[in-house]
Amino acid sequence: MAVNLIKLCVGISSIEELESLQQNRRRRRVAEDAEALNIHVTRNTPKRAEEIIGKGSLYWVIKRRVVARQPIVDIRPMSIEGRKHCAIILHSEIIRTHSKPCRPFQGWRYLELADTPADLSTTKVASNDMPHHLQDELRSLGLL
Repeated sequence: MAVNLIKLCVGISSIEELESLQQNRRRRRVAEDAEALNIHVTRNTPKRAEEIIGKGSLYWVIKRRVVARQPIVDIRPMSIEGRKHCAIILHSEIIRTHSKPCRPFQGWRYLELADTPADLSTTKVASNDMPHHLQDELRSLGLL
């Protein structure tokens, strides 16, 4: 069974800003003769990596709402200044999801399939310009 991760996207205010940041990081890696990968570095390695790699996604929380996900391609151990870290390799595509409220937390957390929001592309699509609270209200009324 696939397991997902969820992470706060600190300092980012929109999905477009996240896309731009990742694109700039990929360009920088290419300029440094490295692979053009989306890498998210974390101190703690997920113990359930086998259930995540190639099957799960990293769900991004922006402004206290789960709004997007990226499929996880690989999880690799790494070392920074002699300390163990983990590189979560993400697919370049950011998939928008239905907006779902989320309280702040530190680090990453496991996110079971039952708790994941649906992708916008597989459901009725709301305007990306529509405020989250209005989308939530329309969804609760069954109109979205």
